[in-house]
Amino acid sequence: MKRASRAAPGCLAVLGLLLLGALLGLWTVLLQREAAAQRAPEPRLRPEPPGRRPPPGPWGWGRSPPARGESRSGQKTFRALLAVPGRQERAAEGWSPPPVSPLPAGAASPVQRGIFWSRELEEQVPPGFAAEEAAAWLSAARAARVASLERGGCGRSSNRLARLSDGSRACVRYGINPEQIQGEALSYHLAGVLGMQERLPPMALSLVEPRGRQWEPVREELRGSQWAEGAVVSLTRWVDNLTDVVAPAPWGTEAGAGRWLQPLSAGELGSLPPSQLVELVQWSDLILFDYLTANFDRLVSNLFSLQWDPRVMRRATSNLLRAPDGGLVFMDNEAGLVHGYRLLATWDPYNEPLLRSVCVFREGTAQRVAELHRRRSAAAELRRRYRAREPLWARLGFLSERQAELLQARIDFVHRHIAHCRAQAAAL
Repeated sequence: MKRASRAAPGCLAVLGLLLLGALLGLWTVLLQREAAAQRAPEPRLRPEPPGRRPPPGPWGWGRSPPARGESRSGQKTFRALLAVPGRQERAAEGWSPPPVSPLPAGAASPVQRGIFWSRELEEQVPPGFAAEEAAAWLSAARAARVASLERGGCGRSSNRLARLSDGSRACVRYGINPEQIQGEALSYHLAGVLGMQERLPPMALSLVEPRGRQWEPVREELRGSQWAEGAVVSLTRWVDNLTDVVAPAPWGTEAGAGRWLQPLSAGELGSLPPSQLVELVQWSDLILFDYLTANFDRLVSNLFSLQWDPRVMRRATSNLLRAPDGGLVFMDNEAGLVHGYRLLATWDPYNEPLLRSVCVFREGTAQRVAELHRRRSAAAELRRRYRAREPLWARLGFLSERQAELLQARIDFVHRHIAHCRAQAAAL
């Protein structure tokens, strides 16, 4: 009995050591799995079912998962707009768009004359939606019949994915109110006035008439859509295989570090690789475009969310996607010009600093802004283009006189900002 009592503590000690070793081993395995999960790339695309690929075009791509700020059911709310899902987080330092060819050996600097992207660098920017092919798609979409309507993939629950009789597909957007469709159409044509329409998917208006030629094949689906008969909707070309975009530096650094929204100027650009420079060329157009249209439903919504989430600038940017060749696609611009102009007091505290953070521009964009400023013709040129290229323009009307004045005032503001950047560069 004495021997047994003496041996008991030794056995307990051995069992304790075995249990401690097992716990340590389990903890090691868990740590290894967590590290592997952090290293593993997050899946970005949802595979498309076989037999559903659209015919080839200038860009044969599109986006299947719901956009940021949209629930799985597609319902888009103001609260959801400002929410930033953690699964989309990307470190700004990890920003790595697809590689592009090196700049020619003679291109010493990506910036010329202090504030303009070099011609060699601009030639590296992916072409986007070529004007001729976009016009061909728009003509075909207006003539095609709507073969079917499907839920999902095109934003809020009132929208539909349409399959057209010519084999192509389009996102059909039904606005909560007509000004959203008006803003989408006017923003698309303002991009044409500014020379950056190739970054936006082709878009046309359509009149929903269940007994009309275009919509008659989907009369039954229309009954369940709760769309008003005679409503104007937008048809936007569907594109596949687009992925999320995270704001690059200088916009991607954490708030609170005192470095967010640092000016994008020539000083620190020479050391960046060509792939990042090519994307920055496109971002400079995007920020200028969003300021002119007062679009708050993109990077500005991220800036607004900084008060709750200091790392929001490291997450995906709303309504901005990247094609496989690195080209940016400016999606869903319905907040621009009309809706955005009604909410200037709310969103300009974010839009203006964002514009001021850019001091390098595409020279063609700056020239167009200068011409619109000199002639004071922004609204007139937009109206001329809109009426010439959109047969249903009168159904939605144009900007009010006050909105036209606001557009010109914002053109003038951008022109003064570019002049300020030029003066700063000259003083260096």
